[in-house]
Amino acid sequence: MELIDQHTKKIMEGCKARAREAGLRFEDESLEYIVTNRDLLELSPKVMIPTLYDYWVHDVEVLREKGKYELYPGNPYETVINTRPAISFYNDNNHDWLNVMIFYHVLGHIDFFQNNLFFRHTWDLDFAGQALSDKRLIAQLRSEKGRWVDYVIEFTRSIDNLVAFHAELSRLHRPEASKTSTPLDFYFDVFLQTHKKASVTDYIKEIERYNACMRSYGDLGEQTFFAEIHLKHPEFESLYRKQREQRQPESGDLIQFLSNHSEFLNRAENRWMITVMEVVRKTSLFFQPQIRTKVMNEGWASYWHETLFFQDERIRGHEVEFARVNATVTAMPRVGLNPYALGMRLFYAIEKMADQGHYSIAYRRLRDARQRRSYDTGQGSGRDFLFQVRENFCDFTFIHTFVDQDFVDQHKLFVAAKRLNQERRVWEYYIKSRSAEDYRRMLEDAIYHPPRITVTAPGGKDNVLRLVHRFEGKPLVRDFVAGTLMGIEYLWGAPVTLETHELVAKSEDSAPSSPAHPFLTGYPGVQRDEDRKAGAEWQKVRYTMKARKFSREVLTTPDAASAGRAAAPRCLEMDYSLDGPPVTT
Repeated sequence: MELIDQHTKKIMEGCKARAREAGLRFEDESLEYIVTNRDLLELSPKVMIPTLYDYWVHDVEVLREKGKYELYPGNPYETVINTRPAISFYNDNNHDWLNVMIFYHVLGHIDFFQNNLFFRHTWDLDFAGQALSDKRLIAQLRSEKGRWVDYVIEFTRSIDNLVAFHAELSRLHRPEASKTSTPLDFYFDVFLQTHKKASVTDYIKEIERYNACMRSYGDLGEQTFFAEIHLKHPEFESLYRKQREQRQPESGDLIQFLSNHSEFLNRAENRWMITVMEVVRKTSLFFQPQIRTKVMNEGWASYWHETLFFQDERIRGHEVEFARVNATVTAMPRVGLNPYALGMRLFYAIEKMADQGHYSIAYRRLRDARQRRSYDTGQGSGRDFLFQVRENFCDFTFIHTFVDQDFVDQHKLFVAAKRLNQERRVWEYYIKSRSAEDYRRMLEDAIYHPPRITVTAPGGKDNVLRLVHRFEGKPLVRDFVAGTLMGIEYLWGAPVTLETHELVAKSEDSAPSSPAHPFLTGYPGVQRDEDRKAGAEWQKVRYTMKARKFSREVLTTPDAASAGRAAAPRCLEMDYSLDGPPVTT
């Protein structure tokens, strides 16, 4: 691995100038490296960040990728990482004309990284430098604690998709919080409304009295306001204190909750584990926006490499080679999802519709199909609108907003399904729907959507940690539940329960089948029409891990759930050990 030569750097700088003229915004400083296929294989498990902490799974993935490469050789064109400065890697087999295309693609990525609001917490972060510091810290701890460091990494990585990404991001987007105190909030929101049942008139009078105290006494205004409350309502202080004591913490960030509240982790001899967990958590938070904007990010980069390439006079004579390479990258598959193709075509469609004024109330009110097809205000604001979309959307909102029937019809998109041919005893794939709603739902089901698991305050003499999966139509992967709960139990230092839902069949013969491809309807995760016809239902279950003994209890059967009754308890128990396989009991 080495820095690109001056000739290639000159090409890159020329691409930067043309990209800025087109409206892209990015920091001028960047690093570019030339790498071999071997380098790419070794860096891929670390997401192309050489300074990422070492972990044995990375070595396994390198061996797997080398085996795949021997069977199916391929040459990745580039990889870019969102750090400060931005770092990109280029295959040493690339020609100059190909590097022009790739540079524009990379600059599209960098523009997206540095302007999309979902990346806001990374804008001023040198992650490569932070990762190097974390790598050295992990190496030092590994030399002191041995294999237990890897246990903690593995246990934490099993739940690293439960970090509170949106909560972390919202703190950067919200204006400065109100300077009102917690007692003041309790007085107006709880005490007056719940305890005193104050009328609207009395409530308004108290607001006016508070405002008058603040105007008259400044910094002492709130103290003056509460002086009268303590005289008039002596029970206020005790009610407020009781409310604070009874408040149960609830969190959607399991790693942070364990770090803050686990008595086991906060013992002096175990606090090093919190350090390791925080490294995994920071790494997960850094990559969350890239996971959640895959379609947009690749589509945006593809849109710009195609747009700017043909405007660059340096590529004359290589249009055919470009078309061949571009087709392999941005071809729209008949079944499945190519984020490059889908994202790029959506951006082209959005630009055209914005140019014609389709994102207006007047257009939305049209009901005549011919009028809608011919509607064109000549507004010409498509490019500006694209930059607004790039800045404010993620994959879910992007797809939900802009995948409409016109887009589906234009590109002849459809939802495929499979059915059993009873006569031939084979599975047949067929076009189930050409509806934009169905196609959009299929895409939304396929994009990244981590489970919503809330953590409630532990209770009981056993200090049981209770996890609740807020069911959204997608079950958890049962194969991973036991191992994950074992890791959480270790980090918590006490028993753990998890409530969730599972898809079951009313009879063994009616169990729903799942197609081989995740972009075919009926795949595990969402209850489709085929599943309902087959008799598939949801049941509520509780998993428990106590002293490394795993058990499963059915809380409500499908019939009982509809009737509001609990099911007869049915349990499966398995013993787990850190040093051996599970043993059924």
